[in-house]
Amino acid sequence: MNREPFITCAVTGGGDFAGKSPHVPVTPVEIADSALEAYEAGAAIVHLHVRDPETRLGSRDVGLYRELVTIIRERNKDVIINLTGGMGGEILFGSEQSPLPPAAGTDFVGPQERMEHILELKPEIASLDTGSLNFDDSLYATTPTWLRAMSDSYKGASVLPEIEVFELGHIELAKQLIKEGRIAQPPLFQLCLGIKYGAPATSDAMMAMRNALPSNAIWAGFGLGAMQIPMAAQAVLLGGNIRVGLEDNLYLERGVLATNAQLVTKARQAVEAMGARIRSASETRTLLNLRPRT
Repeated sequence: MNREPFITCAVTGGGDFAGKSPHVPVTPVEIADSALEAYEAGAAIVHLHVRDPETRLGSRDVGLYRELVTIIRERNKDVIINLTGGMGGEILFGSEQSPLPPAAGTDFVGPQERMEHILELKPEIASLDTGSLNFDDSLYATTPTWLRAMSDSYKGASVLPEIEVFELGHIELAKQLIKEGRIAQPPLFQLCLGIKYGAPATSDAMMAMRNALPSNAIWAGFGLGAMQIPMAAQAVLLGGNIRVGLEDNLYLERGVLATNAQLVTKARQAVEAMGARIRSASETRTLLNLRPRT
């Protein structure tokens, strides 16, 4: 059991669900407000996407990221910023008879465009989705060559990759990147459970993925939807850390829409009842060997 876990809050995500809850933040100001409320509730790290204020859908607009990061850094020097590096990998297909060109809604670009906001803004952490995967009926696609380019760029910018893995093969690819010296040690992993056609949000799946990690890995895990808090507790029991937030789950309980701060509070209370103490942002920064950004 990890008796001193840290909490990451995934604040808004890029999925098409801003219309499903009034608590999903959309504008940079709303996202910053929600992120800092989650920090006050106990989150050491805030994992951030941006959304187009007009369409309310996920965006890769560097200007929106710049505005969001500026607001947070001006208001709070303590919270650890984790920007997504996962946008730009989604391919939608119109029909099985004519899969190309991709269907409308596809957002598929190369590694440099996926990292543009990261290399400019230099957050402490940025996510690195280590492999391709079926996301329901869409395809998230990346290649080992592209991941080498991204991990090298993160290293050059002194950005710690949060290695997001959705199945065991992703861990094997991450191990290869580590073997090649492209990722700082100890590595930081995020076990992503419950994505349709990825690893399920079960204790067995989490344990199998935990057991496949490098022995020196620092890791966290999450489950989607109703499995968010159970998987947070399971991660702590298995020696890991916690991720919660509206990117992964909109509900505090059945029929009750949540805020990010409420989800952080619920996770904190659950693991404190198990005998754990939540790490502060400064303690988490020390654990992860992160230098503060200005």
